[in-house]
Amino acid sequence: MLKVVGSHLCPDTLGAIEQLKKEGKEFEFIDILNSHEELKVYLALRDADPLYEEIRGTERMGIPCFIKDDGAKTLDVAEV
Repeated sequence: MLKVVGSHLCPDTLGAIEQLKKEGKEFEFIDILNSHEELKVYLALRDADPLYEEIRGTERMGIPCFIKDDGAKTLDVAEV
């Protein structure tokens, strides 16, 4: 199942969730501000995943992040 890593406080995340719902896509929402475990999922991505190379060291958050069924990751809702 598609996973959406983001925050309920992030307008980009909320917009992406609404778009996915309108398209009828099923997904699991990992809210990085909901619990330590969900924050750890995000930090592991941000610290190590090549997707975040350009974001690390900047003030950008890099959310929402989409993890597809095959494990591929993207920051672009249009790719899911």
